[in-house]
Amino acid sequence: MSIRPIIEFRASLRARVRKLFDDRGFIEVDTPVLSSEVLPEAHIDPFAVHLDGQEGPPHYLQASPEAHMKRLLAVESGPIYQFARAFRAGERGPRHDVEFVLLEWYAPGTTLDDEATLLVELCTTALGTAGLDRLTCHEAFASHAGIDPFTLSPSEWQAAGERAGVSLPDGLRDSCDAWFEVLLSEVVAPRLGHERPVMLEAWPVSQAAFARLAAGAPPTARRFELFVAGVELANGWEEDTRRDVLLERIAAANAIRLSSGRPALPVPARLVEAHGPAMPAGVGTALGFDRLAMLAAGTPSIDGVRCFTSRMA
Repeated sequence: MSIRPIIEFRASLRARVRKLFDDRGFIEVDTPVLSSEVLPEAHIDPFAVHLDGQEGPPHYLQASPEAHMKRLLAVESGPIYQFARAFRAGERGPRHDVEFVLLEWYAPGTTLDDEATLLVELCTTALGTAGLDRLTCHEAFASHAGIDPFTLSPSEWQAAGERAGVSLPDGLRDSCDAWFEVLLSEVVAPRLGHERPVMLEAWPVSQAAFARLAAGAPPTARRFELFVAGVELANGWEEDTRRDVLLERIAAANAIRLSSGRPALPVPARLVEAHGPAMPAGVGTALGFDRLAMLAAGTPSIDGVRCFTSRMA
């Protein structure tokens, strides 16, 4: 069987997406795959590589180009994008692999309203869809799980999980965040984006990642995820550019890592230094390019639109 159709399909899709960003004034960049720094995240494990023997500090294969692209933003890169190789330990399935391609972009001076316009154009270009539905987490969980994710106690979350037929290990049953994540993944997400893409917005503060917060009752994070045909395709937010906030979020991520028996990751000093007055406000987004190709081709797995997988490489 010839591999040529897959190569041509991916190249054509990449060319169309690249033209979209080029026409919007973005500049394509390259950042390191291997670095002495890594951005600690609660649920993502990077690969450590010992360049100077086991006694020296490790370098890391990057789980995303976020840290390095933000360092470019802080020295006036302007709007940038890249097709980046990304690496995440322990992730293998129909929509995951330990090595994959992320399309990531940053647009200084923009908001989620601007991002919605870009996402419509991107999905139309790549998938032939029309329009975009914007839902809040409150609306999506109320419609598809019958709950308000901002008010439930752990016992109420557990009851909601039982009604939906999902469960958590004993050590996580008191975690509202863990229930939010499993119900989003197993109950809410599969129902989103079947008529047109869905931009899921206004996240709980505890799920902010590195997004800025919006005042309200309750306050929410200016974060979004994009869903198409029940598949999470992209994740992004309006960036909080403050150095102290970045350090607080990193500490929180490392605390979650330690509580789950995984090691804390070192604080990325150069990324922290880049935050503050020099870091422009705006939106950053990461999109799974292999998932985009999967959806565009109508295959059930990202393996159907790749020439190599972690099992074949």
